[in-house]
Amino acid sequence: MDLSLGVLLSQMASYPSLGVILVLVILVTIVSGATDAPNAIASAVSTRCMKPVTALIAAAIFNFIGVMAIPLVSTAVAKTMFAMVDFSGDTHTALMALMAAMIGSIIWGVFCWFKGIPASKSHSLIAGITGGAIALNGWGGVVVGEWMMVIYGMLFSLFAGFAIGWLVVRLFEKLFRYVNRRKGNQTCVVVQNILACALAFLHGAQDGSKFLSIGVLGIALSFGMEDAGSTGFPLWLMITCSVAMSVGTIIGGKRIIKSVAMDMVRLEKYQGVAASISTATTLFVSNLVGMPVSTSHCNTSAIMSVGASKNPRDVKWNIAGNMVLAWVLTFPCCGLIGFVLAKLFMLL
Repeated sequence: MDLSLGVLLSQMASYPSLGVILVLVILVTIVSGATDAPNAIASAVSTRCMKPVTALIAAAIFNFIGVMAIPLVSTAVAKTMFAMVDFSGDTHTALMALMAAMIGSIIWGVFCWFKGIPASKSHSLIAGITGGAIALNGWGGVVVGEWMMVIYGMLFSLFAGFAIGWLVVRLFEKLFRYVNRRKGNQTCVVVQNILACALAFLHGAQDGSKFLSIGVLGIALSFGMEDAGSTGFPLWLMITCSVAMSVGTIIGGKRIIKSVAMDMVRLEKYQGVAASISTATTLFVSNLVGMPVSTSHCNTSAIMSVGASKNPRDVKWNIAGNMVLAWVLTFPCCGLIGFVLAKLFMLL
């Protein structure tokens, strides 16, 4: 299938809803840049290894690179996104349902950003398209075997993020207890800054796969193709999503950094390195096996783990509890919004 921009513009003449979907893909990517991408640099800011503005610029740059490098890293997450829902049927109604799903995800993301909660754009997007698929094809619109990868990813990101962070910080405390503190901190600053860039890169690759897959799904549906899994990502869409994620990070990232990096817990430099190692490991494994995970979940659980390693009272659990509550509510809220809007749009 020809996915050149010129062909797409002509296809929009027949299906204007395709143009709306592509605009929504850009918007949801911007929201992800504002709400989810800042988590990748939260540890670097919390440990004062990077100034907030410098960290935001680094995150924007490496998120851009991460999205562009998806074909080189892994497309397993995108294949899972393609396979977990079934939007087959009438082209017009399918596009309406997909449009509704995107709007539901954006509404939830903006609400969480306003509250300063690092919501999972991954899960809000997945919940939204699931609600849209159910509205279109009933429960048959959900491919349970593939959808379970979301559950596996959620459990893996939370438990692995917490456990690896705890183990690494304990290992650091044993191995480097006699290291000169000033020299140790200087080394941690260098390592932490490198890890922050790596995490931003991995976030771009993980979340970029999801947003690009939805854009390609909309394009495939407009051409009457029910299976978009064999379709590659067009360069123009990759560049557009890369820029959108970077713009979102620069514009809205500071609010989320404050919640995760400054309000929830104060970390020492070696603790920040441990949290970043945990998050990077979790994201890397998830990318390889195709589990759609949330950077927010991975990093927040890792930060809570290393923050509580010395004294659980060091963590402000009320703030952490608000984050967990938002994560729990994401699936039902976004799924319901996507379902209701899809039913409404299909009547138009």
